[in-house]
Amino acid sequence: MRPTNRSHHRFSPSATSNRHTVPCIMPRVNRSGLPAVAFRERATSRQPRRAGLAVSEKWHEPHGSGAVRFILHAPGVQFVHPVTAAEVKERLSALPEQLKRGLEVVQFSTMTRKRQTFPCYGMQWGSAIYLYPIEKDLVENYSAPPTPAQAIEARMFGGRWEQKGERWRLIWTPTAIRNFYLNNVLIHELGHLVDARNNNARDRERFANWFAIEYGYRRKR
Repeated sequence: MRPTNRSHHRFSPSATSNRHTVPCIMPRVNRSGLPAVAFRERATSRQPRRAGLAVSEKWHEPHGSGAVRFILHAPGVQFVHPVTAAEVKERLSALPEQLKRGLEVVQFSTMTRKRQTFPCYGMQWGSAIYLYPIEKDLVENYSAPPTPAQAIEARMFGGRWEQKGERWRLIWTPTAIRNFYLNNVLIHELGHLVDARNNNARDRERFANWFAIEYGYRRKR
């Protein structure tokens, strides 16, 4: 994942290549106040993640149909999907056709207890993009301050960092989190899908970051 606060990262459409691991960002804090097992980062990969931190998902076999299917699962208790299938469909329709050729599935996944130990915003696996829900109150809790890049990224999309004692919170409004998912998370994951050139994890992440700025942030502005 890139300098972000959750996990949203992606990979290119290959069912046989290994998912590339993204550097962890910062420890999150559970509702109980205890540090999370893993980190809020963007998950990028082509195969399920390393043992113990796997984001278990159903593999969607590519069919080359040219049409995008939307699969909606309940967000989970105390979580919410910040965007709708209709909003994602509309956002994708604004992109050049050649950038969407490999995309066949957009799945809105459920936040399970296991996934809460490694929460992420989004993931790309093969021809599918998985979008994960966020806390219902739109407040993310962390046990460490954001890096300068993370603070800048949140500010770009309307998020607000706030320190509370020894902890930090990333606070969103409904409009801001919708903007973040549609013009950052979704586009970044799509960038991983279309990247057929880079194999190195750092290079892939750098490309996806550029792609999200070029086709997400700048285009919507």
